Formats: sequence, structure tokens, C-alpha cells
Amino acid sequence: MPTIKQAKHFLFGAPRDPFSKQTHENIALIAFMAWIGLGADGLSSSCYGPEEAFLALGSHTSLGIYLAIATAVTVFIISLAYTQVIELFPNGGGGYRVASSLIGPYAGLISGSALIVDYVLTIAISVASGVDALFSLLPASILHLKLTIECLLIVLLVLLNLRGVKESIKVLMPIFIGFVLTHAFLIIYGIANHESGLSSLIPQAITETHSMTQAMGAVFVASLFMKAFSLGGGTYTGLEAVSNYITTLAEPKVKTGKFTMLFIALSLAFTAGGIILLYLLWGAQHQEGQTLNAVAFRSIISTWHLSDNVSTATLSVVLALEAGLLLVAANTGFLAGPAVLANMAADKWMPHFFSSLSSRLVTKHGITLMGISSLIILLVTSGDVGVLVVLYSINVFLTFSLSLLGLCKYWIKNRRERKGWILKLISSGVGLIVCVSILIITTIEKFSEGGWLTIVITAAVIGLGLLIHKSYDQVRKKLDLADELFADVGQQQIHEPPVLDPMQSTAVFIVNDCIGSGMHALLWVLRLFPGLFKNFVFVSVGEVDSGNLAETEHWRSMRKDSKNNLKHYVNYCHARGMAATSYISFGTDIVERVTELTDKIFKDFPKAVFFSSKLIFENENLFTQFLYNQNAYIIQKRLHASGHNMIILPMKV
Repeated sequence: MPTIKQAKHFLFGAPRDPFSKQTHENIALIAFMAWIGLGADGLSSSCYGPEEAFLALGSHTSLGIYLAIATAVTVFIISLAYTQVIELFPNGGGGYRVASSLIGPYAGLISGSALIVDYVLTIAISVASGVDALFSLLPASILHLKLTIECLLIVLLVLLNLRGVKESIKVLMPIFIGFVLTHAFLIIYGIANHESGLSSLIPQAITETHSMTQAMGAVFVASLFMKAFSLGGGTYTGLEAVSNYITTLAEPKVKTGKFTMLFIALSLAFTAGGIILLYLLWGAQHQEGQTLNAVAFRSIISTWHLSDNVSTATLSVVLALEAGLLLVAANTGFLAGPAVLANMAADKWMPHFFSSLSSRLVTKHGITLMGISSLIILLVTSGDVGVLVVLYSINVFLTFSLSLLGLCKYWIKNRRERKGWILKLISSGVGLIVCVSILIITTIEKFSEGGWLTIVITAAVIGLGLLIHKSYDQVRKKLDLADELFADVGQQQIHEPPVLDPMQSTAVFIVNDCIGSGMHALLWVLRLFPGLFKNFVFVSVGEVDSGNLAETEHWRSMRKDSKNNLKHYVNYCHARGMAATSYISFGTDIVERVTELTDKIFKDFPKAVFFSSKLIFENENLFTQFLYNQNAYIIQKRLHASGHNMIILPMKV
């Protein structure tokens, strides 16, 4: 029978050493892999974004040529702005970090909250749209299975991502490449086959624009175009993903990030703009139960003079690849969403454990939360893509707008120190105007259709972030006061300290980065058990999270601080004639590392008793239990199961 450990390795893969250089090289993504893993969200939007924009034109389809050009140009404007973000923030963070650093922490909270909601919706809408595409090729008698299959697919994506970033991308790579090749061929063939029609599109558009302007006025024409342009705003979603997840890119990260953004911009501009041109050239019109893509592609395939069965099979392959790419796009939510959560957790807007890494060096809690949240959204909306599109249509442009506003502010403020600031300010400013316009129009157009729900959900996430930040700040201030009480204790180092006797009773303290809590536990033991313990051992396990794994200097500082804290305890004991020593370790899972150390400690000190402290609040509730983890209780349970002793001492805050 396989053990639990073997089962975990089968599902999630073997653990990785976070301090191995080879490990980082193995999980780092080159530009091509990053294009697949992070660019699919934007590219998949060509399955529904251009259609929404084109249909909004109504009978004035000749204006679509302007739409195709504007769509392609907008992709490059936003991509160029996020290339600046990659340069300025090479340690990642994307829209959240830009808003926090360049505007202020509360702007960062708003931007991060909007991104979290968007990535949850990215997963839900991509899976739902993909399954819809697949089921359009299947009998209507099995439509009742759609929601079940959508939920199973999300569970599968969670398992893939818990195994690691590269593993999930390798599985999904053939789908992505298949989509790119088939759609590139169809777009190029479809345009080339209508070369004469292409040359007449612009004159037709100019003629109709002139006629409409004379008949209904320039304001009507501009309003119609802006409405169509804004309702196609879903086309640009996913462009910020690279800047959010840049820490996973191969060195040099900035250069790799820029190449990845270039790949994404080129592929999305070509695909989205090209599909709108196909609608125009091939006279695509809405048909019940069919997407405009399907209508246009069917018209193109019909010119190949294939048999009906072969034509149907060819179209089925194309639509199946669209469905597959939407699943790849859903995977982007599992890559970039947890990265945003981890960055917000580092700044105390989200619970700390969202920055924790698993043995596979992925933000396990973030992946799990994204999966559960998207499942809830699917169940609440019954997987209705129409409803999900409305929920999805606002927040991404809120983040874009805040990011571009931050960049504008930065270039104005640093104009004397930065060369080429004028061009960068202009590009950021143009992008800001475009994004704010889309945000305002989309909010107004979609508010009564469900846009209000997106605003309510995002506001709830913002409110939760404020509560979490307030709680962490209050507790940290109280712990800092406790640290100050013992600031001068343990500074003196004894040259001939007392000798340890392994066969005597030993008190082992599991301590953290708060000197006050460790000293609190030590003084409690000395008071409760006077003269009983002859050896005093202090154990510290530093948690390697997404922040200190990415930042080498941060990691070195953490190691130095942990060693100094342990020296503090040992010096205090030596100065009072008590034999003492320390153990230190670092890892992604504190409980696992402590458990490993306990085995070694019991071999060195057979008569050891473990102690740890637990924060006690005046008004203990689910919220405080959620924020302040239960590691002490988990370790105690494991030690008790092994026949060893551990006592948890209360520390009131």
C-alpha cells in the first residue's frame, strides 16, 4: 500500500530545495514558456472580445475597419505601458505594486483587490466559455453535464498548478500552439483570399462615416464607435499578467519579461484585429447558437471544396482548440492571481499564509483560494457566460487606469533624472485616457446588467483588506512593545559558558522573530518549573515565502536576523549560569521543518520537553483564528502522536 507521503509526491510531485540554484533554473520560465503560460489569457479573449465589439456596431459594420485598427493599436499602447512596469518593478507585483509605490498604499489595495476578483473571474469565464464551445459540437441531450464538467476541470487545473508552474504549462502547450497555428493560417488565408475586398474596406468606411455624420451628427458616430470599442474591452484582459509574475521568469528577468510582452502584444494584436477583418470580409452575421468566429471560419473552410464530413471535422478541430485555449487562459488565473495575493500578503492586506510556498515552490494557499472562489462563482451563476462577462468587464480597466496614472505621476516627478521621459509620459498618458474612457463607458453600459455586483464584490475585498491590515498593525505594535522590554537582555556574550549535559532534563523552545514572545515563554518555564531543567534549547525555523525567495538580499537579512535572535536567547541563559544551545532551519513549511528538527533534538537530548507560545486575544473569534495560524497546535499534535511532550504557553496581546 502506498504511504501518504508517496501519494502526495504522485499528486504534487517531489519537494524542491528552495535554496538550490538548480531549482530556480528549473522553475524559471524562458520567454516562450512565459508567453504560453501568461499570454493565453489575452489571446483567448479573441474568442469573445472582438465579437462583442463588432456586434455593438449593429448595421454599421463598415466602421469595423476602424475597430480593427483601434484594437491592435490599443494592445500595443497597454503593452508598452506594462513594459515600463517591468523595468521599474523587476521583482514583480504588476498593477498592485505600481499603484502602491507610485500613488499610495490605498490605491494599491484597490488595484490588488480588483485584480484578485478579475483572476477568479478569468478562471470561471474561461472554463465556462471553453466548455460551451465543446458542447456546441455535442448532442443537446447531455447539456445538463456542463456545470459538472466545468467544476471537474477547475479541480484538475488546481492539481496541475500545485505540481508547479512548468508542469502545468507543459501539459497545456500543445493546445496553445495548435490555436496559434490554426488561427494564424485562417486569418492569413481569409484576408489573402479577399485581397480585393480588403482594398475597398477603408473607402467604404470613409463613405459611410461621412454619410452617418451628415445624417445623425458627429457625436452619434463617435458615441457608437466608443461604445463598440469599450464593449470589446475584454480583448485586452491578461496583458498585465507578465508584470505580476515576473519573479518566475528566467534571468535576465527584465529582458525576458520584455520579450514575453512583445510576443503577447504581437499575437493578440494580430489575432484580434485579424478576426474583426474576417468578420468584415466574409460578411459574418449573428446566428443563434453560433459564435461569429464559427460563422466566419465556416465560410472560409467552405471555399476549400472539402466533403461535408471533412469540413465539419476541420471546423470542430478549430473550435476545440479555441475551447482548449480558454482552459489555458483559465490557468493564467492560477499563475498570476496567487502572485497578487502573495504580494498583498507581504504588505499585510491579506493573511500572511497566502505568501507561503509549498514544497513545489508554488503559492499553495493562493492556488487553492482561486480554485474554490471560481467554483463558487460557477455554481452561483450556473456557468452562464453572459452573466460572467458582465462581472468580468470592469475591474481590469480599473487596474489599468491606476497603473497608468501611477506611471504618469512617476515620469512627471522624475523627469529631470530619467532620459526619454517625454515619450514614456506620452505613451502612459494616451493609455490612461483610453483605459479611463473604456472603464467609464463599460461601467455605465453594464451597471444594471450585473456590473454593480462586480463593484460590490471588489468593495468587499477592499474592506476585508482594511480589516486585516488594521489587525496586523495592532498586534505588531503590541509585540514591538514586548520586544522593547527585552531589547538589552542577552547582549552580553560569556566566553566560558556552562556545559550541556544531554542526559539531563531539557527545555526546548520553538521561537519566532519576536524576541518578546520567546522570552515570555522562557520566563514562564523558569517560574513554573524552578530548577527542573538543566539544558535550554532554542529552535527557529525561518519560512521561505514568495517574497524572500525572489529577493536575495531579503533572504540574507532574514537568515542574519534569525541567527542573531537565537544568539540573544543563548547569551541570556549563559549569563545566568544555564547551559544553552540553538538549532536553526529554513523551509517552505514551518511545521515540516520543526518536525524534522524534533527528531534530531530528541536524539541529542532524550529528556526534552517542548514549549511554544500562542497569542491569546481578549475577543477570540474566527477572524483572529484565520489570521494567526495554528502551527503550535499542529506541532503539538504531531509530537503527542510520537509519544513526546509539548506545552503551549499563552501570551495575551
